[in-house]
Amino acid sequence: MTTLNQSSFDPITFILTGIPGMEESHIWISVPVCLMYVVALFANSVLLFIIITEHSLHEPMYLFLAMLAVADLLLSTTTVPKMLAIFWFSAKEISFDACITQMFFTHFSFIAESTVLLAMAFDRYVAICYPLRYPTILTHSVIGKIAVTAVLRGLCIMFPPIFLLKRLPYCGHTVMPHTYCEHMGIARLACADITANIWYGFTTTLLSSGLDVMFIAVSYVLILRAVFRLPSKDARLKALSTCGSHICVILMFYTPAFFSFLTHRFVHSIPGHIHILLANLYVIVPPMLNPIVYGVRTRQIQERVTRMVSQAWGFHCFCGGRGC
Repeated sequence: MTTLNQSSFDPITFILTGIPGMEESHIWISVPVCLMYVVALFANSVLLFIIITEHSLHEPMYLFLAMLAVADLLLSTTTVPKMLAIFWFSAKEISFDACITQMFFTHFSFIAESTVLLAMAFDRYVAICYPLRYPTILTHSVIGKIAVTAVLRGLCIMFPPIFLLKRLPYCGHTVMPHTYCEHMGIARLACADITANIWYGFTTTLLSSGLDVMFIAVSYVLILRAVFRLPSKDARLKALSTCGSHICVILMFYTPAFFSFLTHRFVHSIPGHIHILLANLYVIVPPMLNPIVYGVRTRQIQERVTRMVSQAWGFHCFCGGRGC
């Protein structure tokens, strides 16, 4: 027993295999992954810069967009660089502590982003259904408390899995068929009972992201009901277009994540490469789409981006010594 307990704390190096059964295609898969990551980094960074520097955008909707951009940058940057290292350089080794750290920040940023998406749905609900009360409900103080709640919620949910994983013995099992470390992927390498890990993950997911999805759905149902009561057909179409794009991005975020969560715990007949491909979707596609769907489609941000591009082009022409 002493040997078994001691083995759980020994330094371990895990092997991330990438996408099982598709090793020969890794280099080709890396191309769209890299492009999407570059777009996510650039778009979210530009969105953050615009919101921070433009005082007229220090309003609830844009502050929530800034929070979403931070969560997207953290989620994608925690996972994609290691993924590309596996695809390009076969850098498959990762230390136990590094794996735990990656797992923590991956799930933490997912929980924080889920909280922000719920806040944004509530923001749209208040703006459309109670426009006169909007300034008094969503004050800067309330937004600050929401930001703190998103962080504390992620920390409180993700600290216990660190200790749940560190207590387990691994008995030399090191090969993980995945592109990044996640809670159940690590737990399944253990040579001991992981029931506590399974039920902790199941319960916290249902009571955090599961409730978020339910409340987001209720918010959009109420928003759509209010939209259909608008007298102007053009206003209805514009609101439906905006809500439709938001719902598509929300589905793209939650569907692969819940699929990965459920199959890891209860379904083992799904081919490994399908599971890993879908698990990769929610860490790279939403961070790429969110700043475009939520940000670029917003008129004030469009104008600021256009102004930035114009200024950059004018500076380039001036430095070149030629007229445009």
